Amino acid sequence: MLTFLSTFMSFLMGGLPKLLDFFQDRADKQHELALANMQTEKELRMLKEGYVAQARVEEIRTDQMQINADIETQKFQLEERQALYAHDMALSEGTSTWVKNARAMVRPAITYGFFFLLVFVDVFGFYYAIKTGVQFDVALNLLWDDDTQQIFASIIAFWFGTQAFAKK
Repeated sequence: MLTFLSTFMSFLMGGLPKLLDFFQDRADKQHELALANMQTEKELRMLKEGYVAQARVEEIRTDQMQINADIETQKFQLEERQALYAHDMALSEGTSTWVKNARAMVRPAITYGFFFLLVFVDVFGFYYAIKTGVQFDVALNLLWDDDTQQIFASIIAFWFGTQAFAKK
């Protein structure tokens, strides 16, 4: 149960930015729905009064406003990403290439290190179990216990959960 819980939490932590985007998107859609309702009411009034040409002009104007809003949102997101990259670059100004590479490898190195440690412990643990005559199921339960499963599942869920949420 703890393995499932830690895996689920790690998966969610990888997707936290997308979750926040979901709530922002939901608020944006509510706003857009309110605008669409107002637009529909306006169009119905205009059609009722016989202003078909004016309704088409208003539709084009509304579409243009939506396109402009989408462009502004994309510009803002691009500027925000560029500011984050610039901040990261500013932190590494004046440092050697080695330090920059070391900063970039912290999380992957921990992941790789844990994976290779796991492989090392399991391979040599099974080798030791075979040499000492321990039964396979007993050795497996000792080497692949609940704590190991939780840690391994959390790491995998975080990395692959991040990738799953990153796709649009």
